[in-house]
Amino acid sequence: MKRYLLVHLLLLGSFQTIYSQDSLSIKNPDTRWEMFTYDIGNVFTGVGYSYARPFHWQGKQWAHFGAVVGGTGLVYLADDNTSRFIRNNRESVPSWLRDYGELYGSPENNYIATSGVYLAGLITKNEKLRRTGVLLISSATSAGLLQQVLKSVVGRARPLANLGKDTFDPFNSSRNFHSFPSGHALLAFTNAYAIAKQFKNPWVKAGIYTVGAIPGLSRIWDGQHWLSDFVFALAISVATVESIDRYLDRKYDEKYNNQQKMVSWNLNFGPGQVGLNIRF
Repeated sequence: MKRYLLVHLLLLGSFQTIYSQDSLSIKNPDTRWEMFTYDIGNVFTGVGYSYARPFHWQGKQWAHFGAVVGGTGLVYLADDNTSRFIRNNRESVPSWLRDYGELYGSPENNYIATSGVYLAGLITKNEKLRRTGVLLISSATSAGLLQQVLKSVVGRARPLANLGKDTFDPFNSSRNFHSFPSGHALLAFTNAYAIAKQFKNPWVKAGIYTVGAIPGLSRIWDGQHWLSDFVFALAISVATVESIDRYLDRKYDEKYNNQQKMVSWNLNFGPGQVGLNIRF
């Protein structure tokens, strides 16, 4: 947890002076420096905007939140069985796939990838690519800090601790009690969901989502997280990206395929099964 928070604090602290100047006053930046300061300002305000959204939720948003909590709760009931099944099939998964999941989901590598996207946009002065980079960085920062707080407050034991799915010890500093939600799943799927916004083809989107889900699944294979940790992390990812993307619509002329920002969730429950459909 300390290493993870250090990455976020270094990222935010390194831009504090820049942000405090006039980054948000440049309406149409021309030079790369103006673009940089403008974009970093939007990273900060985008994070703040995402944290403020729940205070503006109305009936529909609270209904969606309730559905996510309810769906996560149903998955939680089966955590012992699903964890045992997934872990027992770990060796049938290619090692390179498991290694990819562990590597890509770490915060350090995540910021290297997202910063690379942003720098490519800055160097080429491509507004759409710059906006994508801002969305990636601000979403990862917002969701990442939130999940670290939740890990500590919830204090859920990891499967490898062999204490069962119902063991909670809030504010325990041991990483064995930092299971909920999954940080690897959250960071990787946040990136995948943001990148998928660039495409209209549902098959391309599905492929990107699948790749983005692998790091979270790899942590279940390794006994680091329960399935419900993974499910709730994905919900945080989607909500965070959608919130910040809406905010960035006000700040950039380039839109993603000019599509309306709308996501609908359908939770399907039945005997022995739980289904989650995301319509976009």
